[in-house]
Amino acid sequence: MIQYALLVVFGIIIVYPLIWLFLASFKTNDEIFGVANHFLPANFSWKAYAAGWKGSGQFTYGDFFINTFKLVIPTVIFTVASSILVGYGFARFKFPMQNLLFSIMISTLMLPNAVIIIPRYILFKHLGWLDSYYPFIVPAIFACYPFFVFLMVQFFRGLPKELDESARLDGCNSFSILTKILLPLCKPAVFSVALFQFIWTWNDFFNSLIFINSIKKYTLMLGLRMSLDAQAAVNWDQVMAMAIVTIVPSIVLFFFSQKYFVEGIATTGLKG
Repeated sequence: MIQYALLVVFGIIIVYPLIWLFLASFKTNDEIFGVANHFLPANFSWKAYAAGWKGSGQFTYGDFFINTFKLVIPTVIFTVASSILVGYGFARFKFPMQNLLFSIMISTLMLPNAVIIIPRYILFKHLGWLDSYYPFIVPAIFACYPFFVFLMVQFFRGLPKELDESARLDGCNSFSILTKILLPLCKPAVFSVALFQFIWTWNDFFNSLIFINSIKKYTLMLGLRMSLDAQAAVNWDQVMAMAIVTIVPSIVLFFFSQKYFVEGIATTGLKG
């Protein structure tokens, strides 16, 4: 009983900032920063959402949402597809320098983003990819996210190889084994990769700030930051309202796929 009570208390502490953010989006600036800062707003009003959605005037948050989906959806799809293929190759095939290549791939996990951001910027500048979504999408095509490849490798290694042998006896080739036998069993891992990549790319501010310059191509994170720069006196109620709108897709996606997500992480962790 005490354990459940402690979990409830810690749960409330963790969720409280989100609850406060949601309620603050219905308050005025005076209410938010007033001396008598009440938990509940004096009057629930959707004005902050309507005013905040207008954005800078020239570009609304509807534009920022579309831009974010243009960046996130291809990145997630290509990340899942490339991670599955590369993970399948490492887990099920033998080829020259396999261990060396796998070690090099894993070692890149240790590189902080601050170390590689300048070389990446110079590379993408020479390729003419700056101020576009290519710096996000193209690396996803070539499985440049080693964490997801490692996750898929671990999951594939946990599946018995007898499944492959039985499928070969039935006339399946390597690709058929992957798509018809192994992939249906990998739903938890695939959902984990997709969810992780969606949330990380959706919430990414630093890389978007570095590679995207045009306001018409801004993502939601850059749009939120612009709301702070556009005015001398920041309308925090509008900023908080748009922050709520921004995090809704990630929360909804997580709740709909949490079963597969938790199962994928737990299963992969046990097999590691």
